[in-house]
Amino acid sequence: MNVLGIETTCDETAAAIVAVEEDGRAVIRSNEVLSQIAEHAAYGGVVPEIAARAHVEVLDRLVARALDTASLRLADLDGIAVAAGPGLIGGVLVGLVTGKTLALVARKPLVAVNHLEAHALTARLTDGLAFPYLLLLASGGHTQLVAVKGVGDYVRLGGTIDDAIGEAFDKVAKLLGLGYPGGPEVERAAESGDPERFALPRPMLGRREPNFSLSGLKTALRIEAERIAPLTNQDVADLCAGFQAAVVDVVVDRVRVALRDFGGVAGHPTALVAAGGVAANGALRRALTHQAGEAGLPLVAPPLPLCGDNGAMIAWAGIERLRLGLTDDITAPARPRWPFAQARSDAQSPAAG
Repeated sequence: MNVLGIETTCDETAAAIVAVEEDGRAVIRSNEVLSQIAEHAAYGGVVPEIAARAHVEVLDRLVARALDTASLRLADLDGIAVAAGPGLIGGVLVGLVTGKTLALVARKPLVAVNHLEAHALTARLTDGLAFPYLLLLASGGHTQLVAVKGVGDYVRLGGTIDDAIGEAFDKVAKLLGLGYPGGPEVERAAESGDPERFALPRPMLGRREPNFSLSGLKTALRIEAERIAPLTNQDVADLCAGFQAAVVDVVVDRVRVALRDFGGVAGHPTALVAAGGVAANGALRRALTHQAGEAGLPLVAPPLPLCGDNGAMIAWAGIERLRLGLTDDITAPARPRWPFAQARSDAQSPAAG
């Protein structure tokens, strides 16, 4: 089985081919990603109109390159998977229309993939992980703790009540005059900083529900920065180190609570999984590895190239759904909002949310 995956939900244009060999192994045959960091850097964040135009300009070329790298033609595919949301609606439409067109021309099955579900299932592509497992999904737009019970079968245990973790990193970077995207810049500065210099809060620490809140932490950091302004390079490094340490402490505590709750909704987890762009953060990975070990579980996190948005995760989610006979028709809508996991009190919910 060979499936093309298309991803255009934010500021990466991506196309990939994932194959399932006769022995059942999954192989990424190509994974083309074109980042738009340069286009958005001057604005300190993603500009939706610029993102959509950039997708239009390069997507056809990336799809052709993905097919060429995999030594395949469009006719050789067994399906076309495309991220239909959630995301910036202009970009989502670019990818979805392209995917629908290719599916119609080649007479191939279409799978409209939930971008968040694709992140959730990536551990099965890279590690062949069995269900169920606890997922920490942390990116620029989403922070959730989810019991992943099966394809299309997810229970949301907790999430952020304000900023996503990646969003908070970006805002801190902008406040401190660092570059974009903010996550890697804050992590880089933190390497030479003192995480104990500033007494920053750990919001929600110890709370019964495994939810997150980062707005108060951002405010506390801003107050400290204003108090000692103008900032030296060491001040910035210390603020970044303190912020990152606070986030890590909060995440570890929230994961601990989610692991405690997991058994009541899904039984014993096979692993703790970290996915999304924030999963690339080294300090967070180290802390989660320790936390998972304390719980007697492995930490499964994608290789760094698969942490951010990419076409391989979309193709794999398409394969997972095609195996179950789940396809979509030409009326599949673009969805700027599309929850893939419902509240803990809900019954088993389909991925459509």
